[in-house]
Amino acid sequence: MSTPEAPLPAIALAGPTASGKTAGALALAAVLAKQGLPVEIISVDSALVYRGMDIGTAKPTTDERAAVPHHLIDIRGPLQAYSAAEFVQDATRLMAEIRARGALPLLVGGTMLYFKALFDGIDDMPAADPDVRAKLEAQAAEKGWPALHAELALVDPATAARLAPGDSQRIQRALEVWHVSGQPLSSFHTTKKGANSAIPESASALFSLEPNDRAWLHERIAQRFDAMLAGGFIDEVTALRARGDLHPDLPSMRCVGYRQAWEELDFQASRPVGTPLNMAFLRERAIAATRQLAKRQITWLRSMPQRHTIACDQPHAIAILVQAVLQRLEQRTP
Repeated sequence: MSTPEAPLPAIALAGPTASGKTAGALALAAVLAKQGLPVEIISVDSALVYRGMDIGTAKPTTDERAAVPHHLIDIRGPLQAYSAAEFVQDATRLMAEIRARGALPLLVGGTMLYFKALFDGIDDMPAADPDVRAKLEAQAAEKGWPALHAELALVDPATAARLAPGDSQRIQRALEVWHVSGQPLSSFHTTKKGANSAIPESASALFSLEPNDRAWLHERIAQRFDAMLAGGFIDEVTALRARGDLHPDLPSMRCVGYRQAWEELDFQASRPVGTPLNMAFLRERAIAATRQLAKRQITWLRSMPQRHTIACDQPHAIAILVQAVLQRLEQRTP
């Protein structure tokens, strides 16, 4: 008789933005609860950590968070940073605490760097170098971040491929690592794969919601952003700007949608008083940026061969996801 496998440390549900992760997670939690297995959700999202950023991040509603316990949401102010290393530390602790309560940890989100760090471990990278950063900022001021992105593509094509040309924070960090260590940032993500993993690949249960038809996802992205606008997104960004201590280069304000809204509000402020916000232009730019984010997320997912893919644009996708997870859990001892 074969020995049963050990209990899964967690179930992970990933996918690009607007693929239906929240709905899938809540449906899965409801089914498992009926079977006597309570679920607690750990957010794997670098935007949901920020307080005061609810509409533009599609943060789970109060009712959704009341139905299923959620973790790693609203744990930072928008002035604060939150790293992948901090996420791994927090998620590892939470998984142990949740299992000790007799519940199943369900990791849900679209920040693929966090998932990679959790599954593959994090290697020690060079510390920040203020002098190198200052030089890179000076070069960017002269040539622009797209030019530095092109330079990054020459020394670290793998990292450059997953970064947008205007992603100043990550481009700067990748070039900083190259200048300090002489090694590409991507090498630090692969040289010791799995050595410090919080969830070993052999014990992983990663489910991924991915569309067969990219146009389906694009339509969902547009619909969701329209709902955000109708729900008061511009008022939310205006309130953040009114604090006076935030600026568009902060990681929080670089979140997709927020950056485009901030820039359009800046442009409006430079025009005559009473000039209306160019909502059509803002909508176009924000939706385009979100599509690019989704494309990068799917690229990350395709680098995770252990994932179980569910076509999120097929009929009854959530029911199919639930059944796939139940089958995976049945392979393990309770």
